Amino acid sequence: MAATHNGIHYYDVSTRYARISVSDSGGNGLPVLFIHGNSSSKEIFCHQVEYFKKNYRVLALDLPGHGASSNASEPRKAYSMPAYAHTVIEVLEKIGINRVVVFGWSLGGHIGLEMLALFPKMIGLMICGTPPVAAGKDNVALGFRQSEHMGLAGKADFTEEDVKNYAYETVGINAPHDQFIFDAVARTDGLSRQYMFEAFTSPQATDQRLLAETSKIPLAIVNGSGDPFINAQYIEGLNYQNLWQEQVISLAGVDHAPFWEAPTRFNPILADFLCDF
Repeated sequence: MAATHNGIHYYDVSTRYARISVSDSGGNGLPVLFIHGNSSSKEIFCHQVEYFKKNYRVLALDLPGHGASSNASEPRKAYSMPAYAHTVIEVLEKIGINRVVVFGWSLGGHIGLEMLALFPKMIGLMICGTPPVAAGKDNVALGFRQSEHMGLAGKADFTEEDVKNYAYETVGINAPHDQFIFDAVARTDGLSRQYMFEAFTSPQATDQRLLAETSKIPLAIVNGSGDPFINAQYIEGLNYQNLWQEQVISLAGVDHAPFWEAPTRFNPILADFLCDF
């Protein structure tokens, strides 16, 4: 269903595994795509859409099983980081995007890393709350901290308490907790969490560490210093060949979603990154 609200166009794109809900500011500016995290939705980027829509073609989408997109027709095939990346690419191809800078948050950042190997039309990538890890459970564990609610990331069936806890911890305990954030967690197809997590920790997973370290395009990494999920030392210790500003940027006093919790600090950093293209 197509609609326009506040200058933003909303429409659906049919893909192999799901009907994908897209928001699109239109215009002739450089396309910038925002990819949300596990059990979230494109609405989480409202501060970025407002800030960047005058100068860029700002795109955001709901992943299969999330937000206003449909659940996947073949959950086991659709709910993995590589499959999500293929779905995102399918959407971009169908709407005629020839070059794009991607911002990926958490799961969205992992999808962006997968796209490094799959989509040469991506000319820049910024990730946030996303440890680039090699394949296998032990390697994945290196990138993360054992936070209290980390186990929820791969849990299919959420109780009301789970919804609340996951929402609070993913956006940050001191961040605004708008109702849509809880609604997005509650709406998410639980299989998307379970199957994604199983694929992510399997020995057959992509070596995202290698992709990040050998990226041919500029890779920017911006994290909150209080992020309860990620191992910041691990991320800062990798051997990047093309790291923007030659450092991982850490925003003090901010948790897992700096773009949501502290947009006035985050947006100028992304603006600086986009100026390079």
